[in-house]
Amino acid sequence: VQLQASGGGLVQAGGSLRLSCAASGSTLSSYAMGWFRQAPGKEREFVATINRSGAGTSYADSVKGRFTISRDSAKNTVYLQMNNLKPEDTAVYYCAADLWGIGVRNSAAYDYWGQGTEVTVSS
Repeated sequence: VQLQASGGGLVQAGGSLRLSCAASGSTLSSYAMGWFRQAPGKEREFVATINRSGAGTSYADSVKGRFTISRDSAKNTVYLQMNNLKPEDTAVYYCAADLWGIGVRNSAAYDYWGQGTEVTVSS
């Protein structure tokens, strides 16, 4: 499966963005999906994950209540709605797919990765 992340950009603190992760080459119904991010000079960190059915989600404490992960099987796309953005959310965001996964926080479980989309939040 190939993953294409998009939707990043420059936004002021308190604003919103919606990231998309479009898949090709395979249906995403067989994959748990995750979003991760990497800020300059920092390690990649978990943001959110959604299981194959879409009924189960999990979030990092730092984004809980502000970010929402969802999936649209008809469009073969996963989304990350980001509200009330903060400067500390500035990072490159990556989507990832875990074949037959259940939706975990460990990046090592993910088999395929998108190229990343940059999010910059100004104060």
